[in-house]
Amino acid sequence: MNEQNVTETNMTLNDQANSRVNSNSQPNDQVDNQTAGGPEPDLTAIHLPVLLEDCVDLVTPALMRPGAVVVDCTLGLAGHSTAFLKAAPEARLIGIDRDAEALALATRRITEAGFADRFTPVHAAFDELADVLDAHHIKADAVFMDLGLSSLQIDETDRGFSYSHDAPLDMRMDATQPVTAAAILADYSAQDLTRIFREYGEERFARQIANRIVRDRETEPLTTSGQLNRLVDAVVPQAHRPAGNPAKRVFQALRIEVNGELDKLARTLPQAASHLNVGGRIVVESYHSLEDRTVKRFMARGLTADVPAGLPVIPPDAQPFFKELTRGAVKADRAEIERNPRSASVRLRAVELTRELPARWMKRFVQEGRG
Repeated sequence: MNEQNVTETNMTLNDQANSRVNSNSQPNDQVDNQTAGGPEPDLTAIHLPVLLEDCVDLVTPALMRPGAVVVDCTLGLAGHSTAFLKAAPEARLIGIDRDAEALALATRRITEAGFADRFTPVHAAFDELADVLDAHHIKADAVFMDLGLSSLQIDETDRGFSYSHDAPLDMRMDATQPVTAAAILADYSAQDLTRIFREYGEERFARQIANRIVRDRETEPLTTSGQLNRLVDAVVPQAHRPAGNPAKRVFQALRIEVNGELDKLARTLPQAASHLNVGGRIVVESYHSLEDRTVKRFMARGLTADVPAGLPVIPPDAQPFFKELTRGAVKADRAEIERNPRSASVRLRAVELTRELPARWMKRFVQEGRG
């Protein structure tokens, strides 16, 4: 990612916004109507931002100065970003997304809302945050991340993200990357499949499912979500099934492996901290325990004094550099879940950078951000 790439992205996204909505991979019937000459899709109906008011309340206090910069690392369909720009009329927003279709639709939405002059779209993965900010020669006043799948990706039926539709096992958030879920199921050993199902899906029957996959692929490759659904259904005992579809943990694990989500998250958080202005905020929404654990552990590093336990005097340079803005994790209440069922598992955490990062932490975060 360099300054030329960022500029080229900005020049082409508005054109893509018009053409993408007419593509063959549309999220639902509203979008299908567009290809038939009907009205343009209502993006506000496709995408319901999770904990929107809470996120706005946490992000916008850092954006009250003229020229403040907020980065939405997971732009999606820009539900949160549009609200940030509306609530902070003097702020600028950089929206990052690795899904070119979502980025184009988000650009159209923000343009229609009248905020195009304060918006910069960037086609990149969120762990390229440091490169994006360095290309613009700026630091951020707020960094926001809404992890997991966007409504667009969930509702699309041709990428295999959802176990609710029979579709090719793709699961790539960025369609230009080479590895698909089907390739993983075809090539990984039983041991490696067991590892990802157990670590990323916390699947109790990881070994049994992996062994069945390796056995069955000898006679027929696993290429569709329907095949994988049926395989898991045949392996997991009825008496030990979680609520909902028994394959949901396997699908989650495959999606994380295909897109390298946890590794990217572990690199992005230190990039955010090392590119944050004092008084800036990091706000993150997670949707499963592995994501939330990663976020919680990272934030905790700056919430406590960096000294051995029991030291009677804490040097100024060892004082905490984060202030917690949420008491633990904020969860969706019953009304939010009824309005938007996808919010049921959300965990929202936020911190504020209260002073310049100590040199040793800056060095550490820069190294961790590079992976």
